[in-house]
Amino acid sequence: MTLTTESVAEKNFQVGAWHFLALMAGNVALALGPWLVRLADTGPVAAGFWRMLLPIPLLALLAWRGRTPGPLNRRTALMVAAAGLFFALDLASWHIGIERTRLANSTLFGNSGSVILMVWGLVALRRAPAGREWLALSAALGGAAILMGRSLEISAATLVGDLLCLLAGVFYAFYLIPAQRARATLGQWTVLLMVAVVAAPVLLAIALFLGEPVWPGDAGWTPVVALAISSQLVGQGLLVFSLRHFPPLVIGVALLTQPAIAAAVGWFAFGEVLGLPDMAGMLLVACALLLAKLAEPRAARVAPERG
Repeated sequence: MTLTTESVAEKNFQVGAWHFLALMAGNVALALGPWLVRLADTGPVAAGFWRMLLPIPLLALLAWRGRTPGPLNRRTALMVAAAGLFFALDLASWHIGIERTRLANSTLFGNSGSVILMVWGLVALRRAPAGREWLALSAALGGAAILMGRSLEISAATLVGDLLCLLAGVFYAFYLIPAQRARATLGQWTVLLMVAVVAAPVLLAIALFLGEPVWPGDAGWTPVVALAISSQLVGQGLLVFSLRHFPPLVIGVALLTQPAIAAAVGWFAFGEVLGLPDMAGMLLVACALLLAKLAEPRAARVAPERG
């Protein structure tokens, strides 16, 4: 993992009201993803398949309009293929976890890629954490322990859901590493298109292997179409438009709207009541995500958040 040395202070951020609205709207759209996964009466992995498949025509148009002159050589193609595979594993693990734990937990742990990416950077550089990194790791471990302990009080299945969402965060971190490098050559929309083309058949294969229903049933197409539009087009699209205009502190704070919205949806739609220990655990994990976002290399700051 290559780190860059350009400071945030040296970057001249050009921010307008539309950029801020896009940043917030993108996070809101992504926060609704777990709710839509539950509403879909396909299997959870099959919902991820439709999320990847349905937007491909529009992604192809956006990729064509925003194409860059960069060549698609063998190395770049392999990086994009790896990114697509890890993103498929991320969605499969995350969607199964969403069915088994609270929406707030699923969103927090699913977004743990920022912390995991920070740890990966420390391993790659072969150095111990320093200052802010120690705080992020301590907050992440403490918050995760509280939330998982509370999940275990509900049932072992809920704890398994937390672990699956955390595993999704690991897969997402390993999706970001090749995806970020490919974006420098191909551009954001081209990479999103190629990732979708790779991830869709992988998700379909996993869904069929697990024996999930793939075709929507009584609930109809509305949840899966809404998932594809809100997460893959609106959410990702607005973040592609807005992220490069903000410093990491603003991006990190905006990211924290996702678990807050997911917690509210979980409460209203599914009766998932959070106690004071849950809120304390969420606050610790949220602080860890924010600290990790501040510690990210500059190249990672223009990448869309997961959702």
